[in-house]
Amino acid sequence: MKNAVLAALMLAVAVLPSTAMAQQITQTIAGTRLDISATGEVTRVPDVAIISAGVVSRSASASGALQDTANRMSQVLAALKRAGVADRDIQTSNVSLNPEYRYPENQSPQLVGYTASNNVTVRFRDIRSSGKILDALVTVGANQINGPTLTVDKPESALDEARAKAVAIGRARAELYAHSLGLRVVRIVSVNESGGYAVPPPVPMMMAQARKADTSIEAGEQKLQVNVAMTFELQ
Repeated sequence: MKNAVLAALMLAVAVLPSTAMAQQITQTIAGTRLDISATGEVTRVPDVAIISAGVVSRSASASGALQDTANRMSQVLAALKRAGVADRDIQTSNVSLNPEYRYPENQSPQLVGYTASNNVTVRFRDIRSSGKILDALVTVGANQINGPTLTVDKPESALDEARAKAVAIGRARAELYAHSLGLRVVRIVSVNESGGYAVPPPVPMMMAQARKADTSIEAGEQKLQVNVAMTFELQ
C-alpha cells in the first residue's frame, strides 16, 4: 500500500513541470501581426506645490555654524506650523557641515571657518497661498528656497482616463492599418503599458529680500500621459 501511494506521488510530481510548461505556451498568430504604440493624454490643474526651503550659516567654528543653523531652522519650522502646514508635509531633506579654506599663494590651505546648512522639503496643498508663506519664511531666517515642483496629489483617476484614451487610439489606428491593407482586425493579442505620469522639472526660484518680495505661484495645467504597446492580429 505504501509503495502504491509513493508511486502515485512521484507520478504527480513528474507531471507538474510539463503542465507548467504547457501553460506558458502562447498562441501563435495565424494572420498578419501588427504592433501599435499609442499615447493617451489628459490635463489637470496641479493641486500640490513641492518646495525646498532652508538656511545656510557661516561661522569660525563648526559648533557655531551648526547652532546658528539650528536656531534659524527652528524659526522656519515654527513659521510653517503657524501657516497651517501639517507635520506630514514637512520633511528634512539635507543637513550638512563643510569646512572653508583660504588658499594663499605658495602656502598650505588655511582653515577659515565652517558652513552649515539645513533644508526641508515642504508640500503646499494650497498653491495660491504658498507664495506668501515663502515670503514669510525668509523674514524668519530662510535664505535658500528652490522650486516649485507642481504636481497632482492623486492622479489615478486622470491616469485611468488617459489609459482609456490610449487604448481607443490604438484600436482606431489598428483599424486604419487593416483597412489600408485590405484586411480586418481579428483580435488584440497583447497590451502593455509603459511610461506614465511624469512631473516636469522644478523651476529654480531664489529669494533674498523678503521684505520687498511678493511671490506668486501660478498652478497652470499639467499633462498626464500613459503609453501603451498593443499587438493585433489581422486577416
